[in-house]
Amino acid sequence: MSTTAFDFDWVDAFTDRPFGGNGCAVVHGGADLPEAVACAFVRETSLVECTFTGPSELADFNVRYFLASREIPFAGHPTIATVAALRSRGLVPGSHLTLETQAGIVAIYLDGDEIEMTQIAPVFGTMADPNLVAAAVSLPVEAIVGPPQKVSTGLPFCITVLKDRASLEAAQLNLDALERLGQSIGVEGIDMMEPFLVNLEGATEAGDTLSRLLMAPPSPPEDPFTGSATGAMAAYLWHHGLMLKDSFIAEQGHGLGRPGQARVTRVGSSDAITGVKVAGQGFVLMSGVAYLPSAH
Repeated sequence: MSTTAFDFDWVDAFTDRPFGGNGCAVVHGGADLPEAVACAFVRETSLVECTFTGPSELADFNVRYFLASREIPFAGHPTIATVAALRSRGLVPGSHLTLETQAGIVAIYLDGDEIEMTQIAPVFGTMADPNLVAAAVSLPVEAIVGPPQKVSTGLPFCITVLKDRASLEAAQLNLDALERLGQSIGVEGIDMMEPFLVNLEGATEAGDTLSRLLMAPPSPPEDPFTGSATGAMAAYLWHHGLMLKDSFIAEQGHGLGRPGQARVTRVGSSDAITGVKVAGQGFVLMSGVAYLPSAH
């Protein structure tokens, strides 16, 4: 089988140190690879997501995002990882750049070691039945505060606020119940994004929220840090009056031993949000060459 060499960087996103946050392999120049090859690469890494970059006529770079099972239009921690990788290779000369994604053009601002992405204006979708959400994460319905809702700032999640950290830590995914939840809110099969669970208290003194995302196979069981869901979660909290700060610190991954942290800032008023800024750091853990089948 013929292969093509692609440079890659393995980056831990939403952290400033190795083995923290959420890992992502960034394959430079791989945006034209077939979906089957890209997904196989993700499975080989055992990561949740990987990105593949290429040239763009609309932005500074084109970025494609892949899970182990499929392509998705956008993802948060891989965006931070991608920019960290590009910067480490000297490909980001200034403090601003844009990325072409299937969810639209994403604006990036670099301030020292911090990378800030502006996610698109939130789309507030269907309210979910708390009983179905509770069953999907194996919790009593009393653990849920307020109405769970499908929200997207580029990728849809069922945002679910829990009453305390004990409930957050006790949650376990039930795949059959997850499928029933997806059918009820109009998201079925491989397009279903699992409930994003959040408690309104951080894991550290710096944090304002602590979240978890339990994932269905073939992805790993839990995502260490979810940047796209963090944006959707923040929009939900502002929209429903549960977060009074215009900017706050979101935490995730502490229960996995991979603590991550993001600064989340609202663009616009709470009743007319025009965007959500999610900022964090990225640590380039390793770099190398991947030899991948490139034929379509």
